Amino acid sequence: MRNRSWLVLLFALLCFPPARGQYVRDILSGGYEKQTIAMPEDEQGDVVCTLVRKRHAGNPGRAVLYIHGYNDYFFQSQLGDSLLAHGYNFFAVDLRRYGRSLLPHQDAFYCYSLDEYFADIDTALSIIRKEGNERIVLMGHSTGGLIASYYLKHHPEAPVAGLALNSPFLDWNFGWLMESVAFPVVSFLGKYFPQWVVQGDDYRPSMYACSLLASCHGEWVFDTRWKMPYGHRKKAGWIHAIQTAQQDIRRECDIRCPILLLSSDRSAAETPSWNDEYLKADIVLSVDDIQRYGKRLGKNVSAHQIKGGIHDLILSPRPARDRTYQLLFEWLKRIK
Repeated sequence: MRNRSWLVLLFALLCFPPARGQYVRDILSGGYEKQTIAMPEDEQGDVVCTLVRKRHAGNPGRAVLYIHGYNDYFFQSQLGDSLLAHGYNFFAVDLRRYGRSLLPHQDAFYCYSLDEYFADIDTALSIIRKEGNERIVLMGHSTGGLIASYYLKHHPEAPVAGLALNSPFLDWNFGWLMESVAFPVVSFLGKYFPQWVVQGDDYRPSMYACSLLASCHGEWVFDTRWKMPYGHRKKAGWIHAIQTAQQDIRRECDIRCPILLLSSDRSAAETPSWNDEYLKADIVLSVDDIQRYGKRLGKNVSAHQIKGGIHDLILSPRPARDRTYQLLFEWLKRIK
């Protein structure tokens, strides 16, 4: 009878996953938990987002919510562990169609508008506040930095005490012709033909991926199904979403909370072959664009450039990684 009871329990867990509001063990070790949240259906069907957390034993009432970048998901447990050690509860959201939230029928990473992510962020913030966190800092990397900035411009009432930006995607990193002619045209057409594939799959690993992966030239291990090392198809609707948000936050943007703006101190062009310089520079975005547009996001921007940092600064080789954490924690101490 005892064995039969365990079989019934196992069957129930497999067939009826935990309801909204319940956390289960996450794929990351070390005390990380996740909560899968059902969201309203869209044109592709079922939609979920996933909230990952690691809580401080004493519940200090303050937390950081991390938003990942494009072709990404939360795996940077060192970030969560470090924030916990500095007295913050840590949360991260895997947005719809990303990482833990990617469902079999969905088009990975696709969106027609960055507004689609507002519900995911609203839901995460609501849960975090209900768990006793009155002071919440939003932190975004790359496209996550663009999404967080765009969200706060349109949600000035959001319960967010500060915004930390790690190499935010505030502009394309291409030449004048591409940025002034090609992308605006594709963005316009993407409004009406969102499923038009403008870039196909490329199964050659990018040099940026090589700079991260421990199996190549980097230090990190991650799920390459969710953070692909090679290029994948991009649609005009996604170009339209990014272009629209970037242009929007350049118009009269006045984010009220304090902002920490971090980037590398230089950019480098990526080529098909490896170069050790890729471990010392941002080879994804222009640091000049990051600093120029990031300083215009609000009246209280603390801007820094990290010597030897790569695109995801918290994944940079030391000492750039240590400097990133130092600046983050010094800034957090000043957030009221």
